[in-house]
Amino acid sequence: MKRLLLYIIIITTFLRCSDIDPDPRCNFLFDIKVAHELNMNLPQYNDLNFISNSVYVPNIGNGGVIVTNSGTGFLAWDAADPNHTFSQCSILSIEGLEASCSCPDENKYSLITGQSLETQLNCTLKTYRVDQIGSNLIITSF
Repeated sequence: MKRLLLYIIIITTFLRCSDIDPDPRCNFLFDIKVAHELNMNLPQYNDLNFISNSVYVPNIGNGGVIVTNSGTGFLAWDAADPNHTFSQCSILSIEGLEASCSCPDENKYSLITGQSLETQLNCTLKTYRVDQIGSNLIITSF
């Protein structure tokens, strides 16, 4: 019995410690640490008080951050297209619950799932953690 328990502990340890390598093709975005607070009482973030609205927040993350009110909580995505090298055209623009880049391929993403729309792409949007404390949203890196 002790031997079985020891095997289970060892196997569990190896499984928890193993690195699952992300797709090597998804290396366009930097792993930038984010710690930012949004006050939804401010006019520029007021749209977040309503379901299905999104707001672009510049100067954090790789290309800014897009914050979305999903109705069940808040989601935050890096506003840089993860399937392009960083450039002016790779910064996503908001179109309802979708975001798209202005590069020639015009990649589109869901702001609810982070997955690509129309065309299957290798990389999904980079996500950030969002915690709500009263009318403030705290956006941080995982």
